Amino acid sequence: MEELKRSELYSEELHIDLSNKSDKELFKWFLASVLYGNRISEEIAKSTYLTLENHELLTPQKILKAGWDYLVNPIMREGGYVRYDGKTSTQLLKNSQQLIDEYQGSLNQLHQEAKDNNDLEKRIDSFYGVGPVTTNIFLRELRPIWSKCDPDPMPTVIKLAKQKKIDLKKFDRKSITFVRIEAGLIRLRHQK
Repeated sequence: MEELKRSELYSEELHIDLSNKSDKELFKWFLASVLYGNRISEEIAKSTYLTLENHELLTPQKILKAGWDYLVNPIMREGGYVRYDGKTSTQLLKNSQQLIDEYQGSLNQLHQEAKDNNDLEKRIDSFYGVGPVTTNIFLRELRPIWSKCDPDPMPTVIKLAKQKKIDLKKFDRKSITFVRIEAGLIRLRHQK
C-alpha cells in the first residue's frame, strides 16, 4: 500500500507540472491523455508525446500550424505509430481547433465555464475522438487541482483495488494520494 501511495503520476513521468494550473501544462497533459486514451500501447503514447515535445508542438496553435501531413510524418512515425496515425493526427488537429474556437485555447476557461463535474466531463468528452476513457485519464490527475473535477475511478481501478483488498473509500478522492493509488493500480494492471 505504501508503494501505491508513492506511485508516479503519468503526468510526472512526462515532466508535466499540473500543480501550477497553467494552460501550457494543462494542454500538454490533454495531448498526452488523448494519446494514452487511444488504441495504442502506453509506450507508443509516451513516445509520441515526447516526439511532439521534441518538435515543440505543445500548444493548440503550433499543432494547427504543423498540419496533418507533418503530424503523420514525422511525428506519428517517430512516435512509433504504424496504425491510426492519420486518425490520431486528425484528432489532434480537431481538438486543437475546438479548444481555440470554444475556449480561446484555454483548458482553464473550459473548467471555469463548467457548471460541475458532470458538465466538465461532458465538455471534455465533446472533443473529437475523446470518450469516457480519455476523459477519465485527463481528469483523474486534475482531481486535486480543479475544484469541479472529481471523476469516478475507472472500473479497472475499482476491480484491482478489490483484488488487492484496498478500500478506496478510506481515501479523500480529491487528494494526490488517491490519484497516486489510481496510477499505481493502473500500472499493476499492465504488469500482468
